[in-house]
Amino acid sequence: MDFVLVDRPVPEVAVVTLNRPERMNAMAFDVVVPLLAQLEAIGHDTTVRAVVLTGAGRGFCSGADQESAGRPPHVEGLTRPTYALRSMELLDDLVLTLRRLHQPVIAAVNGAAIGGGLCLALACDIRVAAAGAYFRAAGINNGLTASELGLSYLLPRAVGSSRASEIMLTGRDVSAEEAERIGLVSRTVESGVLLDEAVALGQRIATFSRPGVELTKRSLWAGMDSSSLEGHMQLEGMGQLYVRLLTENFEEATRARKEGRPAKFTDER
Repeated sequence: MDFVLVDRPVPEVAVVTLNRPERMNAMAFDVVVPLLAQLEAIGHDTTVRAVVLTGAGRGFCSGADQESAGRPPHVEGLTRPTYALRSMELLDDLVLTLRRLHQPVIAAVNGAAIGGGLCLALACDIRVAAAGAYFRAAGINNGLTASELGLSYLLPRAVGSSRASEIMLTGRDVSAEEAERIGLVSRTVESGVLLDEAVALGQRIATFSRPGVELTKRSLWAGMDSSSLEGHMQLEGMGQLYVRLLTENFEEATRARKEGRPAKFTDER
């Protein structure tokens, strides 16, 4: 059975589906390893302009598999402490790969996003949730810390420090309705149209300039880490000049508006 499926409902959008519904797509290494490989392959596929990440069945991703975690690759002969380090590195790479992909990634959260599943959703650039979806920082409920896979970095930046502290320290469920209200997701839709909505977002993104989209994604993530407004504005300005001077996109947008037609960006001059 393939635990990760890749579909192309439209040529410019790849839909990546975690496909272990009987375990609510838990993050066993049998899922993590092929997911990482598929994301890396998509990152090199120049025909893909946007990515949708979702789950099969009633869960988006339920986090750590509490029954069978599987086995990470390349750990033969390692002691238990080093084995644990390699395992954590692999999980960290999954979150970082989502962030580093050239293409924007849209999380179509179809159900439970728990623990590491919440981290996966937060690592995506846009999050859309089905009405019945919910989110939980589960580490605290399992006698561990709620901080994992960048959660204590990503969640406060999404919802603010006070809300993030409450969510992580109480381990309570956050409904899709609340998630939309506090900014954890950008919108909530009925489950039957979730994937269509996410793909449509990807299609809209694909109509814009490739370097414009890629630099916008980089700027958004860089803004999280920026130590000053002035420094970040210089980064943004360089990106804007890069596309403005090296392409005719701006001129094409102006012509298209005058002629009442969609712009066709070639990213060339």
